[in-house]
Amino acid sequence: MDKNTVITGFHAHIYFDTVSREAAARVREGLGAKFDVRLGRWHEQPIGPHPKSMYQVAFLPHQFGEVVTWLMLNREGLDVLVHPETGDDVKDHTDNSLWLGDKLPLNIEFLQRLKTI
Repeated sequence: MDKNTVITGFHAHIYFDTVSREAAARVREGLGAKFDVRLGRWHEQPIGPHPKSMYQVAFLPHQFGEVVTWLMLNREGLDVLVHPETGDDVKDHTDNSLWLGDKLPLNIEFLQRLKTI
């Protein structure tokens, strides 16, 4: 990572399917109760670069340690992508990201197309 890159925030994407939706709801409820985070909408279908249904949780850099540690222990087996917000969506979702659970195949071409617009 470039030393001059500023991280303005983080996103955690919580992935789910019809079987794991209730677990995702419990994780969402826990995040909302425990932390001052922005809970995004439920996306019941794949959207953007994301291959499965998901919702996003946005949080500030100083919250990283607490939020990610909590997710490590309370994700109920769900796959979670955590990435910074630096202004480079491609790098943020690939080189600069971390996964809890399985690493899902993202549609990086979608992000690359956005970069050229």
